[in-house]
Amino acid sequence: MTTSPPSRTSARTGARTRQRTRPLSAEELRQEVAAAIGLSPEAVPDDAHLVHLGLGSLEMMRLVTRWRRQGITADFAELAGSPTLDAWHRHLTAAWAARAPGVE
Repeated sequence: MTTSPPSRTSARTGARTRQRTRPLSAEELRQEVAAAIGLSPEAVPDDAHLVHLGLGSLEMMRLVTRWRRQGITADFAELAGSPTLDAWHRHLTAAWAARAPGVE
């Protein structure tokens, strides 16, 4: 009998990590950040300082790790230096565009 390799799962949801086929939208980003800090997406304005809303470095690293597993080469230091949804969306969109040619 052959066994399959263990699948990557999210510690919180048990959901399998999938490679993205498109960049992270602003609304997806808002939902993921809001979930990480326990707020509703509507409570996270585009220009709010995410650390002031309760986002800690551990939650930030978990988000970065998730995005990297999805194929987005997020830079923790850059995100930590400009902790707003606007800045993060610009960074993640640029990271998506900078992927190696042929990467989907």
